[in-house]
Amino acid sequence: MYPVKLAGRAVLLREFRTDDAAASLSIVGDDRVTRWLSFDSRNEAAAEAMIDGVVERAQSSPRTEYYLAVTAPDDELVGFARLGLSGVKAAKLGYAIRADRWGNGYATDAASRMISFAFEELGLHRVSAAIGPDNTASIAVARKLGMQHEGRLRDHVFTNGAWRDSLLYSILTDEWDHSKN
Repeated sequence: MYPVKLAGRAVLLREFRTDDAAASLSIVGDDRVTRWLSFDSRNEAAAEAMIDGVVERAQSSPRTEYYLAVTAPDDELVGFARLGLSGVKAAKLGYAIRADRWGNGYATDAASRMISFAFEELGLHRVSAAIGPDNTASIAVARKLGMQHEGRLRDHVFTNGAWRDSLLYSILTDEWDHSKN
């Protein structure tokens, strides 16, 4: 399925374009944001390479991920959301919002729309998210969306020079309230 365009309540999700590389640096190059992600901050060249890879993989068939730009209604890049297809009818959810846009509900809106997309359009059964134990904002998003805490993944990611645990959250299609989200 390409191209994907999804409308949330406050954000729009669309395929990344190569001209998003410079704007993406405000997300993937910001230590305040990447401290919560599974990778360290990236410089301009690495951000450009990342976006080029995302654009290329979006046209793969079969598609193994949906890595979408999260934008304000005026198409300003404010973050990203990703579904990495894994296992049988399952996906791993990830998302990040620019630090200067935190607290506006963008992460909740983007994650909600991605979960709806996973269940309603891709026909998946399960969506999971691995969240750093200190990332209280992301844990709140997962809980608000009805995701259940499953456990702790010890030394799950190596980022910022150290191993970090992750808390595993998930939701199944029959737990998702399709009418509310």
